Parts: sequence; structure tokens; C-alpha cells
Amino acid sequence: MDEVKMEKLKIQLQQLMNKSHEFLHKIPPTQLYAAIGAVLFTIFFFSIVRLFKRGSSNTVVLTGLAGSGKTVLFYQLRDGSSHQGTVTSMEPNEGTFVLNSETTKKGKIKPVHIVDVPGHSRLRPKLDEFLPQAAGIVFVVDAVEFLPNVRAASEYLYDILTKASVVKKKIPLLLLCNKVDKVTAHTKDFIRKQLEKEIDKLRTSRTALSSADVTNEYSLGVPGEAFGFHQCYNKVTVAESSGLTGDISQLEQFIRDYIKA
Repeated sequence: MDEVKMEKLKIQLQQLMNKSHEFLHKIPPTQLYAAIGAVLFTIFFFSIVRLFKRGSSNTVVLTGLAGSGKTVLFYQLRDGSSHQGTVTSMEPNEGTFVLNSETTKKGKIKPVHIVDVPGHSRLRPKLDEFLPQAAGIVFVVDAVEFLPNVRAASEYLYDILTKASVVKKKIPLLLLCNKVDKVTAHTKDFIRKQLEKEIDKLRTSRTALSSADVTNEYSLGVPGEAFGFHQCYNKVTVAESSGLTGDISQLEQFIRDYIKA
């Protein structure tokens, strides 16, 4: 019985193909080409729309070592408050809002989705959940306690800059030197140079990668040359901020450079 059904199905399919063939032959070539062109254009159009939607993310990820001031910056962006100065987050802070400095502006302003990822080493894997949707990454550095933490900051930054999810999408990164209002704060140029030196050392120590690591990690810099952030696959810029005083204009500018209002 099954063989009989299969034979009938084959005959029906053959008849359908014959009718389709006859139908196509009856259509004038110009109309046929126009129809094919319309189908191809429609496929192309929807492909472009899907690509645009993927590239129009409004997510910015704040990350960095614990204690660098990420959460204070989050609250400054959201409501202009330092949240009483010291905040330690063990879970990501998330919010979609118009930047506090833009609330008085007239007209429609695009909200921003800000994610503050905890800096504790055990909680950093949470960063991977948000990177694929990020339009920008802000790596926050404590400009006051920078030198004691330069090695740890360099390792964390190196890991981010070599992640496939960051490299393939060329997600821009802002190296934000926070707490610059303090007298003992280091300058952004000093911090940039020290991080470049440390990352240069890391390149040497991580040349012997296992085959499992190679699939997930890209190399940094140019062989035979000292490392500089300008050699990264994605754009890296350096700026300053003070979460406590509310001086976050350079952070806001970075956000609006990649998420148009």
C-alpha cells in the first residue's frame, strides 16, 4: 500500500513539474526576467533591513575592575545622582532610559540601554551575555588606585579586546579613566601608556595558546612592534570622568557617537 501511494505521489509531482514548465514557457521573457528581478530585489531588501536592525543596537556595557566606579556612573547617566557615593553591585544593573542630561531637550530622543556588569572576577562571565548585543563598551579604570591594579586591569582588558564577539563586530571601546577629580589621580595619557606596556607583556606570555583557545581568541597588535591601542581590530578611545562630581560629558559623548539620539 505504501509503495502504491509513493508511486501516485511521484506521478502527481511529475505532472505538477510539467505544468509549471509549460506555464513558464508561456510567459514572455521580459515578464519572466522582471519577475525574477523583483524576487531578487525583495530578498536583497529584506537582507539589508535585517542587517540594519542587527547593527542598530542601543546597548552600552559598563565594565572594569570592582571599585572602579561603574555603578556610580550608571546612576549619573540615569538620574544625575551619585547614589551616595559608594555602591558595590553583585548583580548587573540594567536600565533603558534617556540620559539624564538630555531630559530637558525637546523632541524625541532615543533611549539607551545601559548595563553595568559587576567587576568581581567570579561574576565577569556575565559580560559574555551582553557583549553580542553591545553597540559600545566602556571599560572603567580607577585613576587613583590604578598602579596597584594595572596588571589585573590589563588582563581583563586584554580578554575583552580578543573576544570573538567583540572583534568580529568591531565593537568600539572607551577606556574611561574615572575619579579624575582626586588630586592623586593619574592622567589618562599615563594610564593609556601603562596599559599598553602591560598588554604588550601579555602578548608575549600568551603566544602559546591551546587549540581550544585559538578558536575563541584573537591576537593583538603587530608582530615585532610594541603594542598600541591603535592596532586593535576595534576602535579604542581614552577619556576621563568623575562619577562623584557628575563630570561625565565625555562618557555621554561616546554613547551618543554610537547611539544617535
